[in-house]
Amino acid sequence: MKYDIADIKKAADGVKRIEWAARDMPVLAQIMEQFKRTGPLKGLRMSACLHVTAETANLMRTLKAGGADVVLCASNPLSTQDDVAAGLVGEYGVPVFARHGIDNKGYYRHIKSALDHGPNITMDDGADLVTAIITKHKDLAGRVVGSMEETTTGVIRLRAMQEDGVLRFPVIAVNDADTKHLFDNRYGTGQSTLDGFIRATNKLVAGSVFVVAGYGWCGRGLAARARGHGAKVIVTEVDPVKALEAAMDGFQVMPMREAAKLGDFFCTVTGDMHVIRPEHVKLMKDGAIIANSGHFDVEIDLAGIRKAAKRTVARVRGADMTRYVVGEKSVYVLADGRLVNLGCAEGHPPAVMDMSFATQALASEWCVKMKGKLQNKVYTPPKTIDERVATLKLRSMDIQIDKLTPEQKKYLSSWEMGT
Repeated sequence: MKYDIADIKKAADGVKRIEWAARDMPVLAQIMEQFKRTGPLKGLRMSACLHVTAETANLMRTLKAGGADVVLCASNPLSTQDDVAAGLVGEYGVPVFARHGIDNKGYYRHIKSALDHGPNITMDDGADLVTAIITKHKDLAGRVVGSMEETTTGVIRLRAMQEDGVLRFPVIAVNDADTKHLFDNRYGTGQSTLDGFIRATNKLVAGSVFVVAGYGWCGRGLAARARGHGAKVIVTEVDPVKALEAAMDGFQVMPMREAAKLGDFFCTVTGDMHVIRPEHVKLMKDGAIIANSGHFDVEIDLAGIRKAAKRTVARVRGADMTRYVVGEKSVYVLADGRLVNLGCAEGHPPAVMDMSFATQALASEWCVKMKGKLQNKVYTPPKTIDERVATLKLRSMDIQIDKLTPEQKKYLSSWEMGT
């Protein structure tokens, strides 16, 4: 078995972490047992480019239980948990190509290694595998049944590919499933991002001014969690509907050039580039903390900030913080502008990833069943998958809900019955 990880000797520690996460992933565990019986992915080669964490490891175990020949590479150099990578290789027999902190050249070498597997299905967190197939490995496109995409940023890229007519196979936008974005993006990103800020800085959030750039599901979650910690939250937006929603949710809304003067903490969660630029940094308070929780490290214009800074000090408080002296003030950037919730913390809690990865696994099964029936487009997973995952999650939480009576069903399906 070929693989490239930091240290296979860490496998035992990785297994402990994987098993600990599995305790909070009961829905995925049920699907794993089903997959063992039915083998829906038998004979298929799968290449996954995801965050190499304990939660992802349990997804890999589920896919393998379903019969898939799966390999995994990292979707972010700073999110890889080296002990988990070792556990997947040493204990569960899943080839992994990931090392924490690997450079850009090594990152793309690992993507190539995952594609050398010759996948029938790909699974992405940011669309890097699909992009590589379309641009550099076009010979692989004809054998791909479909792809799963986990992130908002990846879905944006994939819809652009569809619009340009370059998408060569169907893609299932798992991110657009309700059991993904309503919970993973909102509660997972909200908690894990704030966790990253606190671990990296040990600063008090209560009483501070916390600026959230972007009010999509991730921004909503982060703004709510920051307010829950006692911060005064400001939201910046370019979408008038989302800006209006943020205002009616009780947050201050203003342009970044105004928020820059007020904030103590800044976090970008937009999916777009250069949301925080040198002109904003020059307006910030001395000691402002800046981070990103969008998928790619383009939301903060680091190149521009480096150029504007008269001095840069790396590793101010461990490897996670860099100081930029701009004018007479210092600002601090966390995790080199990469995902702060994974670069400075452990990412989403397993209890929320349980739903995301359960949806991911069932979407893979559905994609295989639909082979030959889907066009080269981006599809939202069927509602039946959302309903099944939500039902299983409620059951695991010992929560019961009402059922429609025959009379209610008739009323909802009829137009004759009125007032």
